[in-house]
Amino acid sequence: MNERVTLFGCNVDNVSMEETLERVEDFVRAGRPHQHVVVNVDKLVKASRDEDLRRIINACDLVNVDGMPVVWASRLLGKPLKERVAGIDLFEALMRRAADKGWRVFLLGARPDVVREVAATYARRYPALVLAGVRDGYWQGKDAEAGVVRQVRDSRADLLFVAISSPRKEQFLGLYQAEMRIPFAMGVGGSFDVAMGRVKRAPAWMQKAGLEWFFRFLQEPRRMFRRYFIDDMAFIWLVVKEAARTNE
Repeated sequence: MNERVTLFGCNVDNVSMEETLERVEDFVRAGRPHQHVVVNVDKLVKASRDEDLRRIINACDLVNVDGMPVVWASRLLGKPLKERVAGIDLFEALMRRAADKGWRVFLLGARPDVVREVAATYARRYPALVLAGVRDGYWQGKDAEAGVVRQVRDSRADLLFVAISSPRKEQFLGLYQAEMRIPFAMGVGGSFDVAMGRVKRAPAWMQKAGLEWFFRFLQEPRRMFRRYFIDDMAFIWLVVKEAARTNE
């Protein structure tokens, strides 16, 4: 039985990586559309200020936590999560499992050259992988968006990975997942860049210590400073407020 807890107004599934993979298998077997989302400090802060994003997260069929600070906060609040399930690790595991089980994969998002490179790389890595479709994330206007939705739907993919920025990817899937009829749809953000080595991942010890964000900041300090040192500082206040409510 899956245990779901609420943290900062968002539903979160208390599942391990292996349990997550089992849930995805169930989704593919069922054939009905299911939406997945990964939440971290940044997304939880955004969701606390954006009712529409929070609604989309809470409507998802599977919600994983990617970020040790959120795992630590869950323990502090008496709702201990089993483990962090990093989006990039889940993406890698699902690509491998898709090849093993014959699941059809659609890659959507990023620049045209990047998504083509991702497709080619995984096709070489897993010769049995079935790529149902590949499409970049650059389109404008409702007509173009409707065309993307049709392309994904007609591909009859089992897994859809969407590599566009938040909250756009959550909004896109929230609007169209039922119409696209994909058994498992997941937003992967910058995972394509990490998978291709364009963005380096923190060493394992930094990941375990909850310092992956700092490693990311060191790579792009100008771009990431506001996110980590201004916007995401609101997470501390969220934890304080949640703790106060818990102790009432």
